[in-house]
Amino acid sequence: MIYIDYQDRRPIYEQIVERFANLIVKGALEPGSQMPSVRQMAAELSINPNTIQKAYGVLEQEGYIYPVKGRGSFVAGDDAVREKRRLMSLDRLDVCLREVRDLGMDREECLAEVCRIYGEEER
Repeated sequence: MIYIDYQDRRPIYEQIVERFANLIVKGALEPGSQMPSVRQMAAELSINPNTIQKAYGVLEQEGYIYPVKGRGSFVAGDDAVREKRRLMSLDRLDVCLREVRDLGMDREECLAEVCRIYGEEER
């Protein structure tokens, strides 16, 4: 489910946040489903439980999960996840479009390719 890349220069908790956020946004973890416990994740990844707790804190602050006292953390509802998915898609699209532009593709060619991908006719 989650893996740590020790070659990655980012802190481990940031990698965990990113991996869980992607799983939630992609629907691999459904809204309302319980997150693995801090102890379970720490044992599975062989890392300090405080690192998992820090990652869960960030996921909570960013609206991906919510805590239930005495029961653990759960994946946030559809509306919160839908908005996160939209924002993540826009971020990735922005990066991609800037890169394509920097490689020399003009606007019309880019729009034609987008229409082709979405299966629409030229406008």
